[in-house]
Amino acid sequence: MPRLDVRNEAVVVLVGLLVLLTLVEMWLSYRENRHYYEKRDTLTNIYLTTLAFFLNLAVNGSAFFILSFAYQYRLFHISNVVVYWFVLVVTQDFLYWVLHYTGHYCRMFWAMHVTHHSSEHFNFTTGFRSTVFEPLYRTFFYLPLTLMGFTPLDVLYAYLVTQLYGNLVHTQYQIPLPKWYALIFVTPSHHRVHHASNIPYLDKNMGMVLILWDRMFGTFYEEDPAEPVKYGLTHQPEDTGPVNILFHEWKALLHDVKHAPGISNKIKYFIKPPGWSHDGSTQTARAMQREYKAMHGYENGV
Repeated sequence: MPRLDVRNEAVVVLVGLLVLLTLVEMWLSYRENRHYYEKRDTLTNIYLTTLAFFLNLAVNGSAFFILSFAYQYRLFHISNVVVYWFVLVVTQDFLYWVLHYTGHYCRMFWAMHVTHHSSEHFNFTTGFRSTVFEPLYRTFFYLPLTLMGFTPLDVLYAYLVTQLYGNLVHTQYQIPLPKWYALIFVTPSHHRVHHASNIPYLDKNMGMVLILWDRMFGTFYEEDPAEPVKYGLTHQPEDTGPVNILFHEWKALLHDVKHAPGISNKIKYFIKPPGWSHDGSTQTARAMQREYKAMHGYENGV
């Protein structure tokens, strides 16, 4: 089994870098009066990531057991250490894209993922605004990795490293990056689009490390200076308390299910995209984008 002797050191360095950058961004935002941070919002971010941390601890044992069970039935093994880690990280990143896509296009999963998008601010601590209940189902999206011969420990490590990268793109500061980099990797500009509530930007740029998946599958959108990003949700909850942030979409979902006629419609509210309704009273993001395109006409990514 290929090992990276520096894995623990790498995690410490990346976490330390993230903490340092967060403090620097806070200080710069305050000094330059940019208002990127707001006290209550930042405390909510910390609260949500703390909940996610403890839930991860609670389910890590079962996650490792499930991955280990699947690993017994692995189909092949990569002996070259460089190829092993390259294929693992790239495949894991693709499977995260699938997980993330599901979180945007299936309302049941959106009800859990929505917490990450509920902030009207965008900064490094927004990356901590975790999809708290994701650890309960995330493991099942990564089972193919163990069947491909990647050990459970390496799968979890690769996930941690890519998550740390994902945190680093939560910033409004303009980072000068070469053009080739933005063609391959997720940048802060790409991720600002992802957190926008503007109609053209909805459900775009879902990659964690690689933007290639969005370019390949039609979910890529370039940040447009003519369309300034408005962060948050299309319908922001009035109660932004931490408990309501966790459960407001569940309440809305169950309300819709309760009032939907017939079993078929009730099931559809769980599995159809957010905004779907049996009577057409609300719209999905794609429906809104079609209308927007018809009214305004644009070519950027939709």
